[in-house]
Amino acid sequence: MNDKAVEVVWKALDRLAIELPSWGFANTGTRFGKFIQPAAATSIQEKFSDAAQVHAVTGACPTLALHVQWDLPNGLKDVPEVERLAKQFSIRPGSINPNIFQNQEYKYGSLGNPDPAIRRIAIRHILDCVAISEALGAPDISPWFADGSNYPGTQNIRKRIGYFEEGLREIHAALKPGQRLLLEYKPFEPAFYHTDIADWGMALLLARAAGPQALVLVDTGHHYQAQNIEQIVAWLLHQNMMGGFHFNDRRYADDDLTLGSIDPYQIFRIFHEIRMFEWETQTTADIAYMVDQSHNLKGKIEAMIQTVCTAQELYARAALVDHGSLARLQQECSLVDAEETLRGAFWQDVRPAIQEWRKSRNLPADPMQAFRTSGYLERITRERGEKNRNATASYA
Repeated sequence: MNDKAVEVVWKALDRLAIELPSWGFANTGTRFGKFIQPAAATSIQEKFSDAAQVHAVTGACPTLALHVQWDLPNGLKDVPEVERLAKQFSIRPGSINPNIFQNQEYKYGSLGNPDPAIRRIAIRHILDCVAISEALGAPDISPWFADGSNYPGTQNIRKRIGYFEEGLREIHAALKPGQRLLLEYKPFEPAFYHTDIADWGMALLLARAAGPQALVLVDTGHHYQAQNIEQIVAWLLHQNMMGGFHFNDRRYADDDLTLGSIDPYQIFRIFHEIRMFEWETQTTADIAYMVDQSHNLKGKIEAMIQTVCTAQELYARAALVDHGSLARLQQECSLVDAEETLRGAFWQDVRPAIQEWRKSRNLPADPMQAFRTSGYLERITRERGEKNRNATASYA
């Protein structure tokens, strides 16, 4: 690449921040059971420590997403401890994620539950998350709702829409300036007949019903096979409703695989739509990028480093698209040349430029190798091994 292209890559990398999920460092598995790793994080302190390792070698991950029920079980009382850990490890608290899918009372739903008492429990929990978000200075609250039903005729779908609208309006009314409510969607699982927020259109309508500080969050694994995710992104950008991403990859359904492991071209196309939008509008899209993966077989920290490095490479490639030429070719309907303009950027080897960027920022040229030679994994394996050996391996 020439000097101009390298400059474009460096500027792109300087602005790309990717949030890490606290739960991505803990023991995870499938619906059938957890697979225990001796080095997995077993406490919020260990999660912050692991996240700091990823940020230290990549320079791209300054925040850690928190799940309130797992990371702040005592609610606001745990805020001082999180603030202490954030200062200790130089990692800021990121998005605040409610847990309205695990407790027994949510068997028939949370905000969509026919029982108003259960809906009140769910609303109160999310309002607590709003308060935690304000206290930590972490502006995004990102609820995912597992609500739905498994059999036809067992729930009134329209009534449940109304329950969601009512609950989300109340939650939105509690938001302070600068806070955002990011609504995630998913077509199925654990609900297999109907899911209350099954696609981006439902999420968009509910966000608009909630209020102007509610936006849509796109999880790349939460789509049907072969769905055009970048078209969804384009629509949300056009409607000013794009709030954030949960990045992962999938082969069949919500597989939560490491980013780009199956279809790196798809992630590149998504990044391209965002960069093209920014070029056309001369604005910077306020999008929260976050990893959301289940590293049940790969090592937790190494899988996170692998994903972040892949995101950096694909984002850098998307930055290299010649937007002016592409816009002209699209207008002329020069199909082959337009496609080759896009593909040409995708096939650029940006790794040497990224290595030079890392060196200029006092980062290791090879993040994975730097982590492996640090001795950190061996140390935490010794320190955490006994705790993890005693962890529960089954969901049964």
